[in-house]
Amino acid sequence: MSADRTLVPQPTPQDFAEFISIPVRVAQHAAAWPDKRAVVCEGKARSWAAFDRRASRIARALAGMGVGKGDKIAILAANSVEYLETFIGGLRAGACVVPLSTMAAADALEKMLDDCDAKVLFLSDQYRPLVEPYEARLAKLIAGGRIAFDFARPGWTGFEDWLAPVSDAPFAVPIDRLDDFNIIYSSGTTGLPKGILHSHVMRDLLAVRFAGFDYGPDTVSLASTPLYSNTTLVSVLATVGNGGTTILMPKSDVVKFLEIAERERVTHAMLVPVQYQRILAHPDFGKYDLASFKAKLSTSAPLRAQLKADCLARWPGRLIEIYGLTEGGASCMLEANLHPDKLHTVGQPGLGSEIVVLDEEGRVLPRGAVGELAGRASVMMKGYYKQDDKTRDLFWHDAEGRLFFKSGDMGRIDEDGFVVLLDRKKDMIISGGFNVYAADIEVLLLKHPDVIDVAVIGIPSEQWGEQPMALCVRRPGATTSEDAVLGWANGQLGKTQRLAAVEFRESLPRSTIGKIMKRELREPYWAGRSARI
Repeated sequence: MSADRTLVPQPTPQDFAEFISIPVRVAQHAAAWPDKRAVVCEGKARSWAAFDRRASRIARALAGMGVGKGDKIAILAANSVEYLETFIGGLRAGACVVPLSTMAAADALEKMLDDCDAKVLFLSDQYRPLVEPYEARLAKLIAGGRIAFDFARPGWTGFEDWLAPVSDAPFAVPIDRLDDFNIIYSSGTTGLPKGILHSHVMRDLLAVRFAGFDYGPDTVSLASTPLYSNTTLVSVLATVGNGGTTILMPKSDVVKFLEIAERERVTHAMLVPVQYQRILAHPDFGKYDLASFKAKLSTSAPLRAQLKADCLARWPGRLIEIYGLTEGGASCMLEANLHPDKLHTVGQPGLGSEIVVLDEEGRVLPRGAVGELAGRASVMMKGYYKQDDKTRDLFWHDAEGRLFFKSGDMGRIDEDGFVVLLDRKKDMIISGGFNVYAADIEVLLLKHPDVIDVAVIGIPSEQWGEQPMALCVRRPGATTSEDAVLGWANGQLGKTQRLAAVEFRESLPRSTIGKIMKRELREPYWAGRSARI
C-alpha cells in the first residue's frame, strides 16, 4: 500500500465537522459577492462570479477528458490569473494538482512528471525549454493532455481553444476531506525530490486558521513568490478560502511591489526574508503609503532579528513569522509586535501544533537543551507520494504512541516556551568533536556595521575535521577588509566557533523562496572529499 494512504494517521469526520472544501468556498463567494474581485494579475482581473464560472469550465473540460477523482494534473507556468483558475478548476474536477518548480532542471522535472503520474500538463511558453528535451517520453499524459497557456505548437492545445466548446454551468465532483489536494515537490538537489501529498482538510484548516491573521472578505493579498511554492499557496489559499482578493505578481520586483501595495491598498503579504531585506533597503521605501497593511507574514527561512526590528519600526501592521514544514507537524508563530524581546526566536508552537526537542537517540530533552525539533499537528501531510521509506524516516513516536515528524532542524526551547532555531541538522558544523551552529556566528557577523548578508559554512580542517568559514556581503561603499572582519568576529567568538576565514562575495545564492543554498557554497571546498555536502 502507498504511504499516502496508510502510514500517516488522518483525522476522522468528527475531528473536523465544519470542513468545507476550497472549491465549494469559491462557489459560496461567487454567490455572496459576484462582482467583487477574486484575482488580479498584470491588469487582468476576474470577479468572484467570473472566477467561479471559469473554474467550473476547466473542471468540466478535464472531466470530458476522463480526468476525475485522484487523477493528477501538473502546471508549469509563471503566476497568472489562468494559473489560479486552473488550480481551482482541477480541484473542482476531483483532481490532485501538482504545481511544478520553474527553477528545477529539465531532468528533475521529467522525473517529477513521471513520479506524480500526471495525466495533463499545463505549460506556459517561457518554460517550454524545460519540457522539450523529454516531451516525447511523457507517456503518462493522456490524449489531448498537453495544454498550452500562451503558445501554439503541434501536439499542444491552446488553453482558450480547449475551453471554448465547454459550458461554464456549475460543475462539481463531491470532495471528501481526505481526498488528495496537491503534491508539492521538495527542493532536493540530488535524486528524485520528494512529493509531499496534502489532503483537502489540511488546506481548508489552514485557510480557516488564517482568519486569526485578519484574513477575511476585505483582504487584499499581494503574492510575489511563485505559486508552485508552499509559501505562496498557504497565503493565496487563505485569501481564496476567506473570500479576499488575490493580486499575483509574475515575478518579484521591489518597486512594483511597493507601487501595487500603495495603489491597491494591500492588507496582507506573505514574503520571504530576502524580500524583506530588499524592500526595506530600497531608498524610496519611506515614500510609499503602506498604512493599509494589517499583517505581513514571513516564512521559508529565518527572518533575522535585526530585520524584524527594522520592519516593526518602519512598516505598519502586524509582523508574523511562521516556522513550519511543508509536510506539517512542527509549526511555530511569532507575533513580533507583541514580543519585541523574542525577535531572535521563531515563536511558540501554534496553529494546533506541539513541538519537542530530541537528542541523537530520540529522547526528549529539557528546555534549554539543543537537539532536533520534532512536531505534530491536528492535520499533517498524507505522506511522500509513493515513497513509504522516506515517509517513515520522518517518524518519531512519544510515550503515548503519538506520531511526530522530525524536522531536520536543530534548535532549543527557551524558558518561556519560545523556539530558537539554530541550523539544519545536515548543515551543522562539527569542529573538533563540538557542534557549532552557523546561526550563532551569523547573528554576530550581522552586527558588524559593514556586513549586510552572511552565510557560515563548514570547510575542511586537518586539525579539527571541519571549521566554520564566513561568506559575507559588504554594505555598498564599505572598504573594510576580510582580515578586519575575521579579527573582529574571532575576538568575540568562543574557541570552537572561531572562523577559519572570511571571504567577501557580491551576493549569496538563494532559491526562489529566499533560502541560502549552503550546499552550493560548500561544494568547491569539499570537492574530491567524502564529506556530507
